[in-house]
Amino acid sequence: MFDIVSPDAIREGRATDAYFRRTREALEGAGKNPHIVAEVTADQFPDGDFEVFAGVKDAAHLLDGRDVTVHALPEGTLFDGGPVMRMEGDYLAFAELETSLLGFLSPASGHATAAREVATAAGEKPAISFGARHVHPSTAAALERAALVGGMDGISHVAAGEILGREPSGTMPHALIICFGRGNQEQAWQAFDEHVDPEVPRVALVDTYSDEKDEAVRAAETIDSLESVRLDTTGSRRGDFRHIIREVRWELDANGFDDVGVFVSGGLTAQRVRDLHDVADGFGVGSYISNADPVDFALDIVEVDGEPAAKRGKLSGTKQVYRTPDGDHVVALADRPGPTDGEPLLKPVIEDGELVADFDLDAAVDRCAADAKTVGFGAE
Repeated sequence: MFDIVSPDAIREGRATDAYFRRTREALEGAGKNPHIVAEVTADQFPDGDFEVFAGVKDAAHLLDGRDVTVHALPEGTLFDGGPVMRMEGDYLAFAELETSLLGFLSPASGHATAAREVATAAGEKPAISFGARHVHPSTAAALERAALVGGMDGISHVAAGEILGREPSGTMPHALIICFGRGNQEQAWQAFDEHVDPEVPRVALVDTYSDEKDEAVRAAETIDSLESVRLDTTGSRRGDFRHIIREVRWELDANGFDDVGVFVSGGLTAQRVRDLHDVADGFGVGSYISNADPVDFALDIVEVDGEPAAKRGKLSGTKQVYRTPDGDHVVALADRPGPTDGEPLLKPVIEDGELVADFDLDAAVDRCAADAKTVGFGAE
């Protein structure tokens, strides 16, 4: 019914590019299956442009049970060059999995990096991921996990929340208001307040039909326990959004609703969040995260039967990467001494085919926040 590749196809290596199947046929026909080391990298050398590593949980489960040993950066680690994952084993043990492996890592790392930019811009104010509508439904949980790893405070997708153990955020769309008709906004807000679980925050959308400051005051007068109003005005009608937010804040205060916050959403970027930080109390960010470019990872053989080997433009030899206390990301050959004060970042994930790492989401979130601070991510 849906154009969805099955989990079985992914696990069995059929979710692959055809030339990997041809490679297997050629190697098996020639009786050749070398023992290799392969590494996943984006940039060969550190360049100071840090990104967030995500998607490793799915990648690890893809390789679990294969006769390989895998090391990887822990989920949420920031990197700016060198390998993020290393695999060792006979090549045909995982040859066809490269396509899916990179498919797990590349978009998730792009999403997590964009989320980290937003979270850095939002600072202490809440920022919620609203971007699930822009990705294929089958990948919504991967998007939302990456957004949380990057630092978003919540997600909007119900099924993803069930998978990730997170309660989804979100109150009302314009559709609810429109269903009650122009001039009947109070009825819509009342219906929400009377019939939606009391545990859900009372946040009223206030820009459907009339002036935002007018609807904001009317909503505050309608719902006694109103926590915030939300502005989601489309760009074509928005004008000076910052000025609108300030007007709404002024009118709420002037009418005695100082405790009602102003939550904003709709086409926000990390820079826009930074620009509005002093006038808004929270942010909903969707397409900036969901539409982020995937990190351009590649998987390359760097050692064959114990000897360094690599194609042109790639660095041969098995490597380790290190984080120094001052935030540097250092790449070195694994059989050579690393920086004396450096922490090795490639950690065991699979040993001889057995999964040995865990993937605690809260730990990844904390790791990303701490690592971002260490490397000065987003510092101006």
